[in-house]
Amino acid sequence: MEAYVEAFLNAITGTLSWTWKSILFDVPWYLNYFWGLILISLVVWFLEITFPWRKEQGVFRKDFWLDGFYMFFNFFLFAIAISGIYKILGVFFEDIGIKANSLALIDTSHWPMWAQLLLFFIVLDFVQWFTHVLLHKYAFLWNFHQVHHSVKEMGFAAHLRYHWMENIFYKPLKTFGVMILGGFEPEQAYIVHFAAITIGHFNHSNIKITWGPLKYVLNNPVMHLYHHAYDLPPGTYGVNFGISLSLWDYIFKTNYIPEDSGNVKLGYPGDENLPQDFIGQVSHGFRFKKKKSVN
Repeated sequence: MEAYVEAFLNAITGTLSWTWKSILFDVPWYLNYFWGLILISLVVWFLEITFPWRKEQGVFRKDFWLDGFYMFFNFFLFAIAISGIYKILGVFFEDIGIKANSLALIDTSHWPMWAQLLLFFIVLDFVQWFTHVLLHKYAFLWNFHQVHHSVKEMGFAAHLRYHWMENIFYKPLKTFGVMILGGFEPEQAYIVHFAAITIGHFNHSNIKITWGPLKYVLNNPVMHLYHHAYDLPPGTYGVNFGISLSLWDYIFKTNYIPEDSGNVKLGYPGDENLPQDFIGQVSHGFRFKKKKSVN
């Protein structure tokens, strides 16, 4: 038990220390996610202001500051709070003989770095796409995912507006994906993480981008806007589930882009019942209510 307590405390203090050092520029620049997140956010926000898709939308759109708080809470504060739990699980798996490479299907350690990063990016994105589908399909998970879909005006910070329970659902499956790849992230995995942040910010931004022919591979703001549409095609529980890649939606026939005007009502039926404040929203998901079936 002492080993578990020590691992728990060390993980929290270590994550807190790293975050503080990041704020003080006392970590390598390529691992400084605190200022990296801020820089990416400012660049995308500047582009939103300069090239707005929905020109009637304000610079400080509806819930701008709430979404900004979510962005830092989910990316840093919650990461600090939950790091101890993840470390305890890691110690537990080691105690029962499950190591990071126990489920490895392939050994990528001798691959070129670009190939390791590409496979890492593709596998993690598919895991997140699959988890995202589950968040929409099952009522218990949808209760938490409603926070993300309560956005009424789209902007870059909406990317990280989500219930903290989503981290609980995503993390184990993402870890499983890494274990399949040999148990370890590539040495330069920060490239993938920063790319995912940037793509996610753009997908939620007030900028009209389709990427041309690459739209069948890369997710984009036009496609993702319809993921947040209030009115969905009959018989579906969601469309355009892609995170960084649109590829999965085209493969599994969950793609849907009827037009590209940007004039789409956002939200979901019943979103008026979601509290408007942060505390109310993060407790809302635990008040279970059966998801209505789509006719």
